[in-house]
Amino acid sequence: MTDNPHNWNSRSLTHGWQRGVNAFFWGLGFKPADFDKAQIGIGTPLLDGNICNVHAHELAQLIKQGCADAGLIGFPFGVSPVSDNITQGNIGGAASLCSRNLMANGAEMICSSHMYDALIGLHHCDKNGPAFAMALARLNYPGLIVNGGSIMPGCHKGQPTTIYDVYDSAAKANQGTMSYEESEEIIRTACPGPGGCGIAASFNTMGIALEAMGLSLPDTSSMPAIEAGKREECLRVGQAVRKLLEMNLRPRDIITKAALTNAMTAIAAIGGSTNGVLHMLAIAREADVDFTLRDVQAVCRRTPVLCNFAPRGKGTMVDLHRLGGTTMLLKHIMQTGLLDGSCITVTGQTLAENLASAPAVPFPNDLIAPTAAPFKEFADIQVCFGNLAPEGIVFKVSSMDEPRFRGKAICFHDSKSVSDAAAAGRIQPGHIVVIRGCGPVALGMPEMHVASAALAVPELYGKVALISDTRVSGVSSGAVGVHCSPEAAVGGPIAAVQNGDEIEFDLLAGTIQVNADLDARPRTIRPVTHDFGYLADFAATVTQAHLGCVPRWVTERNSVLA
Repeated sequence: MTDNPHNWNSRSLTHGWQRGVNAFFWGLGFKPADFDKAQIGIGTPLLDGNICNVHAHELAQLIKQGCADAGLIGFPFGVSPVSDNITQGNIGGAASLCSRNLMANGAEMICSSHMYDALIGLHHCDKNGPAFAMALARLNYPGLIVNGGSIMPGCHKGQPTTIYDVYDSAAKANQGTMSYEESEEIIRTACPGPGGCGIAASFNTMGIALEAMGLSLPDTSSMPAIEAGKREECLRVGQAVRKLLEMNLRPRDIITKAALTNAMTAIAAIGGSTNGVLHMLAIAREADVDFTLRDVQAVCRRTPVLCNFAPRGKGTMVDLHRLGGTTMLLKHIMQTGLLDGSCITVTGQTLAENLASAPAVPFPNDLIAPTAAPFKEFADIQVCFGNLAPEGIVFKVSSMDEPRFRGKAICFHDSKSVSDAAAAGRIQPGHIVVIRGCGPVALGMPEMHVASAALAVPELYGKVALISDTRVSGVSSGAVGVHCSPEAAVGGPIAAVQNGDEIEFDLLAGTIQVNADLDARPRTIRPVTHDFGYLADFAATVTQAHLGCVPRWVTERNSVLA
């Protein structure tokens, strides 16, 4: 047996006491030298029914080839992804966040049981990257996350279109401000091929954040899915993983509080998705790093908005790629002094070293603002605490000029009811739409983008707010407060809000208040039942949003280890 530290884990199988397992390796075509090579799990979110993931198998095979070229053996394996778009507004939306935890468990299970030496995770859709980051933090096996690439824009009447235009046009048609025919044409042409949603929605929010955190190789988040460069990237991944094995550089060496702060700063600066907050908290819990909503609040207060990605503006990741790529953007953010360049990354170099050769932002352009003249002095994402949300609520407000809002509650239990009420004119300027009973325990915390889209029409945009104990898509715009914790199903104060209650929030003060004695109102906690096994399992183990909705055992393990 050769003393090869690269196969630090798999050697327990290939050279272990139970020699019978080697029959399968011989059957896989192993040569004698292969028994001393490191084995690499390649987590692949297989879902041919989703354009974000349709090329995942192709990229996994290229990564496998790159591993072979680097003297490693790559084994692609499947996990259970869910399309956040196809399930949007339907019962399947309850599977979205559940799929993140399920994919993390699946990656952990395969890599630990098969004793792989490293994990490579493919990020193709919203929850894929966060799931693999959680698995890497949990296992602490060497590894990294590969970005599957963004979709190209569509085209309507000579103008580029994105998934944001899809939901915007559907809402306008529903409310009579656009013809059905025109909205149908936008829907048919906005998503022309493979790749994750091209705007600053959850997929690209996490792609940029994972680079800023140091878990992805430089510029991989901005390379479009259909570009030849994406295939070349995948072939180089094996060499990067070999270097991680040689250095024995582990995820928990990379996922520090400073690295999480870098990632959250990048999310805030690009005008990213509120889902990114949930995932940062989850990754922190898995890595046992003390990074909380209070830390998120501090980051978002001090970070200006430097990008004009949709849904805030019109920009896409393809625009960023053509302008100079993610390293160019992160270097620009670092020049504000808000990124810690000393953090180690999966290249084996620091973030500052990764960004040193990146080009400067070419000004003027429509996507990135100079640091001296940001699009906004503070982030669109802000965190508030108060009698409605003792453990916190996460706001994303790009439609309001003032950081304060006061309005009257109008309460619902699902997004379709909000859409119908808006179409019927029952939601008026000055309303705060409250959706409750859809949190992680109650319903798996689905996205309520159909509701937020219904409130983004001209007569309501910036004049109403949405508050919920569930999530909204990164495609959402307007004034939304989500992840209200604790949720209604576990007796959170949001359950006691009534129609007509006055609610006020101040984003920069970090406060949210219902002007009523919520404690004096009865809150009956009804037993929660679920029709689907995956949802029942998720609800039985999940923590609340301020803890990232990780399984309870993660936080319990951390408290025991402390």
